[in-house]
Amino acid sequence: MTQSAASGHDRILILDFGSQVTQLIARRLREGGVYCEIWPYNAAPDRRIQEFAPRGIVLSGGPASVTEGESPRAPDAVFSSGVPVLGVCYGQQTMCAQLGGQVDVSEHREFGRAFVDVTGPCRLFEDAWEPGGREQVWMSHGDRVTALPPGFRTVGTSDATPYAIIADDERRFYGVQFHPEVAHTPHGAQLLRNFARKVCECSGDWTMAGFRAEAVERIRAQVGSGKVVCGLSGGVDSSVAAVLLHEAIGDQLTCIFVDHGLLRAGEAEEVDRTFRDRFNIRLVHRDASDVFLRGLAGTTDPEAKRKTIGNLFVEIFEEEQAKIGGADFLAQGTLYPDVVESVSVSGGPSATIKSHHNVGGLPERMRMRLVEPLRELFKDEVRALGRELGLPEAIVGRHPFPGPGLAIRILGEVTRESADILRKVDRIYLEEIRTAGLYDAIWQAFAVLLPVRSVGVMGDGRTYDQVCALRAVTSTDGMTADVYPFDMGFLTRVANRIVNEVRGVNRVTYDITSKPPGTIEWE
Repeated sequence: MTQSAASGHDRILILDFGSQVTQLIARRLREGGVYCEIWPYNAAPDRRIQEFAPRGIVLSGGPASVTEGESPRAPDAVFSSGVPVLGVCYGQQTMCAQLGGQVDVSEHREFGRAFVDVTGPCRLFEDAWEPGGREQVWMSHGDRVTALPPGFRTVGTSDATPYAIIADDERRFYGVQFHPEVAHTPHGAQLLRNFARKVCECSGDWTMAGFRAEAVERIRAQVGSGKVVCGLSGGVDSSVAAVLLHEAIGDQLTCIFVDHGLLRAGEAEEVDRTFRDRFNIRLVHRDASDVFLRGLAGTTDPEAKRKTIGNLFVEIFEEEQAKIGGADFLAQGTLYPDVVESVSVSGGPSATIKSHHNVGGLPERMRMRLVEPLRELFKDEVRALGRELGLPEAIVGRHPFPGPGLAIRILGEVTRESADILRKVDRIYLEEIRTAGLYDAIWQAFAVLLPVRSVGVMGDGRTYDQVCALRAVTSTDGMTADVYPFDMGFLTRVANRIVNEVRGVNRVTYDITSKPPGTIEWE
């Protein structure tokens, strides 16, 4: 992660100890107008921290135990640099252990919803909590602090944690055993905002209007007079990247839209209309559906599908790039979560849930440099930037759609017939959601075609056709998700339309699995 976006802004540094929700700390801080970056705790030597010059440091949670000899520790500069520090869960524990306190394995572990009693005033609590109050929080810990380091006082307790919230006002060091970053801690975002704005005295000047102007200047400085090609999918990320690049460099940009034949109904036409007609961006549209479907023939493993599609995309992209005379830069819609998730606290690749197609550089033969104008942003920031740039809401507010498209929503082998069937099912489902006024209340909704057949009866005849599953979830970040609670009348209406209008499907199911334990996508 470069420091280019940080230039001229107050900033917070988040040191990651391996928590699954570290990104939410950054999201909450940025929502409060404060720029921040996430670094693995062991990729932050003292010199690098000093060069970054944060106005405050947050130590994240993590799965390790401070009671173990080789457990992670914060760099010395964290506590000697003179800036405020907030330790969250494991971050609180390692801060206490490193500063002379005591941490032990607890006989009374806390996981999930808990309550803290606010026992004293604290700058973290302003406009949120009052001494004497009892507040809901979200806990996830087995160890606990059993003795405070010198200089600390207790300002909050829970039934199983005597030092649930601690403060050293003189050094501006604070620790919370719970997770303020998750939605299950109702006032947690305000606590983090107070740390950044009131304790660290950050100005809160991080906005997408400001980012737009700064990004245009950075793009111009990086690209100069060079030519840029951008792989345009029609999704939120690549669309915003393309319009931002066009604002910066105009006709030096050419967008290449490779249609792999696995888009939703009408999307290819919409891409053409939006970018060629509305924004007057140079656009190459290559219909390569035959190539992709031949390449996917016989493939059923989801990771193999992703790799096949990724490899074919590069090949076809190169062909089209050569036709326009080559380019100096390749633009990608890489986002900050892609970058963070590609590096773990051990310095290597994190545990792979699914591969990110746009992280890790380019094939050597492409001989182009990368330009990634959205690399510092989270998804919600990209949407805000898109609105700032004047992109239509139909694109900016679109539900997430995977790069491999319908290929990973067709469980089993992908064929033109299965893609056409799923496209029709998906169109009906989304039509009904929009008609019911529910689209914006749902994080993501889609249909999945299952590799099973079931017996049905239509008219006086027996059918033996495919089964589809409908999926709809609510979420704030995509990291956790709950099923959307449609009423049965809605689901019955959708199922009835699908089995009557889509030849080849005779049974419809609704997926009620949350994340975790499931993922949002099926593959």
